[in-house]
Amino acid sequence: MSISLQKGESIHLAKPGGDTLKRVILGLGWDVAPPKKSLMRFLGADDTIDLDASCILFDQKGKIFDAVWFEQLSSRDGSIQHTGDNVTGAGEGDDEQIVVDLTRVPQSIQTLIFVVNSFSGQDFDRVSNAHCRLIDADNNREVARYRLDSQGPHTALIMAQLHREGAEWKMRAIGAPGRGKTFHDLFPSLVQHLP
Repeated sequence: MSISLQKGESIHLAKPGGDTLKRVILGLGWDVAPPKKSLMRFLGADDTIDLDASCILFDQKGKIFDAVWFEQLSSRDGSIQHTGDNVTGAGEGDDEQIVVDLTRVPQSIQTLIFVVNSFSGQDFDRVSNAHCRLIDADNNREVARYRLDSQGPHTALIMAQLHREGAEWKMRAIGAPGRGKTFHDLFPSLVQHLP
């Protein structure tokens, strides 16, 4: 049974029975909200929004080591893979997924932060039903889900974090708004969410 996370809550990445998860998928999804203003509806406002999921890898000193995003779909070591860019938000379920092989993430990496940016520049007043979910990649079972109250004048969301605690990994739901078309614009804000 999946755990429903609230902002700021954490879970250990463990399977029932005590084994740790080895490969996980971070699924990120959203819907396009209809325009609120009647003039926008009348003018036929665009019903697509290009949100982009990214994963930023931080070393033990809090410095960026690597990033996985629509221009680099794999980390340099191959432990993290982005499944591809959804430029419209159309469809059911996850709009973008990032697969993490926790057994292959270099020991020098302490934290992974997952963000979503509005590359098309629309603010999140146009976004509804945003979610971040953690899936056991070995059996496709959803482990945890974090639903976001995402609407607002921001153009990015810092969704979640995976970080090491000794030999184990934990996930923490963040849900912090930000501004920027790509993760590069969020650097100052990201550091605040390191453990």
